[in-house]
Amino acid sequence: MTELNLTQIAQSYGTKQIITELSFSLGKGEIGCLLGPSGCGKTTALRCIAGFEPIQSGEISLGGAVISRPEHMLAAEKRRIGMVFQDYALFPHLTVAANVGFGLHTSSKPVAQERVAELLALVGLALHADKYPHQLSGGQQQRVALARALAPRPRLILMDEPFSNLDVALRERLSIEVRDILKREATTALIVTHDQNEAFALADWVGVMHQGRIQQWDTPYNLYHRPANRFVADFVGQGALLTGEVLNNHQIKTELGVLDGLLPTDCNATGCAGCAHQCLLDVLLRPDDIVHDDDSPLLAEVENKAFRGAEFLYSLKLPSGQRALSLVPSHHNHAIGEKIGVRLSADHVVAFRRA
Repeated sequence: MTELNLTQIAQSYGTKQIITELSFSLGKGEIGCLLGPSGCGKTTALRCIAGFEPIQSGEISLGGAVISRPEHMLAAEKRRIGMVFQDYALFPHLTVAANVGFGLHTSSKPVAQERVAELLALVGLALHADKYPHQLSGGQQQRVALARALAPRPRLILMDEPFSNLDVALRERLSIEVRDILKREATTALIVTHDQNEAFALADWVGVMHQGRIQQWDTPYNLYHRPANRFVADFVGQGALLTGEVLNNHQIKTELGVLDGLLPTDCNATGCAGCAHQCLLDVLLRPDDIVHDDDSPLLAEVENKAFRGAEFLYSLKLPSGQRALSLVPSHHNHAIGEKIGVRLSADHVVAFRRA
């Protein structure tokens, strides 16, 4: 059942178009994410959903009811939407318990106290109920902000760059914790971020935005392994584009070997993008598509390497001069300038017309 639905919405500030033909939907209890660089329109989209901004065209509905269209804008406080802000926006003069219960003023005192206790237990802060925000860590404040947003049982939770003020290690841990909390509450949520690690850890569905449009709305797995276009391929994850030659409708030959799988949607039995056999394409290979193998006859020169603890990310120069990336277990510690054996280990084709 669709809970949140955006249909062809548009918004601009003066003559500057910020959002164009933005469409996506979320089912009840699903977590979505708008992912993109600064200025792509993702925060404006969030503000339109929250009721802080009107829309110029299109329609936004929540729970089957229209909440925004050009001639109708339901007031923000009537939308049953909870907000978690980038700076948490906790009330410094209220205790943790009072912050969480702030939106429960229409409930009886026993009901409100029970809900606050339930949420503090859910977010792991039951022992901090009487503390004040300044006595908590950044991660704890984030969880208080989430509990406060969840308290009135909203139809939708919106989160704007929720972990940007936290260090990297805490972000990763909190992303998993917040997803677990939202799933236990069965709350539909939409997160805005520029960090793909947050997006992938939190969301069921991710929309990669660029210049006010969603380039691809898909699962994290498909965004990484089956990007719809070059922008998504470049923005999500790391990788390299190698020259590929079309052999037939399910095979492309690269310097590293032949890739078997379905060709891009604009390919057919005679080739890709209107070209025939031997048509040249740019083939996307991720670091995990290229495996270090001492027995491989194909040697690549290590041009650079980044130590990541359990693995190295090697930047490699192939015999033709093309560059590629490879993730290699860290006990294979090779020197820059050394040549190592590599082989292809990809199970699908991601290719684009040559630029």
